[in-house]
Amino acid sequence: MKPNKILIITYYWPPSGGPGVQRWLKFVKYLPEFGWKPTVFIPENPSYPIIDKTLAEEVPKDLEIIKTKIWEPYQIAEFFGKDNKKFKAGQFDVGKNQSWKSRISIWIRGNFFIPDARIFWVKPSVNFLKNYLKENHFDALVTTGPPHSLHLIGLELKKDFPNLKWIADFRDPWTEISYYKHLKLSKSSDEKHRVLEQKVFENADITLATSFTDAENFRKRGARAFCITNGFDGEEKMGEKTSNPKFTLSYIGVLEQLRNPEILWKVLNDIIIENEDFRSGFELKFAGRIDGKILENIENTELKNSIKNLGYLSHGEANLEMQNSDLLLITNFPDESSKGIIPGKIFEYLATGNPILSFGPKDADVQKILDQTNAGKHFSYDDFTSLKSFILEQFNAWKNGNRSSKPQEIERFSRKNLTQKLAEILSSSID
Repeated sequence: MKPNKILIITYYWPPSGGPGVQRWLKFVKYLPEFGWKPTVFIPENPSYPIIDKTLAEEVPKDLEIIKTKIWEPYQIAEFFGKDNKKFKAGQFDVGKNQSWKSRISIWIRGNFFIPDARIFWVKPSVNFLKNYLKENHFDALVTTGPPHSLHLIGLELKKDFPNLKWIADFRDPWTEISYYKHLKLSKSSDEKHRVLEQKVFENADITLATSFTDAENFRKRGARAFCITNGFDGEEKMGEKTSNPKFTLSYIGVLEQLRNPEILWKVLNDIIIENEDFRSGFELKFAGRIDGKILENIENTELKNSIKNLGYLSHGEANLEMQNSDLLLITNFPDESSKGIIPGKIFEYLATGNPILSFGPKDADVQKILDQTNAGKHFSYDDFTSLKSFILEQFNAWKNGNRSSKPQEIERFSRKNLTQKLAEILSSSID
């Protein structure tokens, strides 16, 4: 029996690093086991914010990859300031950290590049893929965003190939993501974003969300939406956990200003001042790209003496740091509209068996996962007293060697099981 064929359009692909590349890299790895043969379409000369060459080793040797060139206007943003390089990863300065140059750059980004700066890849990709699809049969087409401009490629191709099943995968929401309100959009620009988003919801045969809340919100907008979360790869070797000489709280990944847990830094600083045991036996470890303004603010506190900043690490090295931590930190945007965002790293955190400290809005999907798996505790950004008690509780348990509890029922978040769920949804759509 011949496998079904699926064409995946993605911007992020090895050697890109960061969480954006992981989702479809893993789906591609396991889809053939469930009767689907993938082909991947990517930009030939992308401007990735993070590079991790080790991820190229995970790309299947027999995978067909097709490419076309892309032009990205990030040189314009960088002309207004070096900090605007963060735009490539959807980040920017906010509040008191925002200079007049940043404000101009954000306004240009929001109002001139709709939905994002990869919009210039849409037309050449559509022209190329129209010819490619006439000569090559596929049963399904995937566009994955952000960048959400890739969904416009799917929207155009669906017009010429109405029988081709189109899956619009939203790794993050479009107009409902927290930083959307910081884009300084004019009324007409906001309307353009929302009209384009609605067209995607109405025309895609399947819309995928990475959280329960996002899937429900998409269904309310008319999408045939399903939730397939991100996950962990059970075939990846985590290595043996080593004992730390200090109680180690680690943040792995990118931390921007909009997800900065200032309350945590204040709590840790308080405990360091008050508790000599904690001061001598605690380490805050960063592995990834931490916004410079966050580090500058911490440098003005007693906490600065407890920091170990490793910088960006390869995926394998990052997993090892997760494994060798005593408490793992995850943060989300503080407002209620972000309660459906589930950062991808939480699943790799779960795989380590180490307790998780989470920040975000109340009743967030992350909180549901932590409660269901007994893997950690979730806090809002204003719960100072409870947070302080939790950290001291974790520290004392570590000091006394009483860390024996493990997360429960996490196999449903394995990449292989999630790919099986995806294959079942895809197969039902073409029956």
